[in-house]
Amino acid sequence: MASTLDGRTAAPDGTSMWITGETARRRVQQLRAESDAVLVGANTVRIDDPQLTVRDVEGDSPRRIVLGEVAKSARVNPCTQWRGALVDLLDELGNQDVLQLLVEGGPTVAAAFHRENLINKYVFHLAPALTGGNDSLPIFESSGISTMSQLWRGKIVASQQLGDDIEIILEPNSTQQETQK
Repeated sequence: MASTLDGRTAAPDGTSMWITGETARRRVQQLRAESDAVLVGANTVRIDDPQLTVRDVEGDSPRRIVLGEVAKSARVNPCTQWRGALVDLLDELGNQDVLQLLVEGGPTVAAAFHRENLINKYVFHLAPALTGGNDSLPIFESSGISTMSQLWRGKIVASQQLGDDIEIILEPNSTQQETQK
């Protein structure tokens, strides 16, 4: 997930291209090359028309999965279009030997996977930028917590500088993992 330091992923008008710099974007290409499949929502396809292929690094492009339906002319095709429960999708992909799924979805998709405790590793790319307002899109589209006792806590397992950006890798802590079982 790429965001500004104030946790925003897109401007109010929906533009989101190049929040992070070239080095962080190349790292995303590496993550794609390491993954068996990459997933986005249909809204991301409609707005950004991504290819979701590997570029600028060595490696094969992962299988492409879209939550919802997309036009036949979308650049993400050929892709698997999915309607249904996320846990059923993960079971189906596991049965097809997809062991690593890279979720590159926007705020709605990210919130759904987070809310259902289906993420075992978060990779955040933070740009030294600020939107300065609440009308920009957040990392997670949802109402969030209502009290601090509901705060989700993870464990930072790695971090690195990527040009001007910072990558932080976060995993659920043992308490979060227990609630996933």
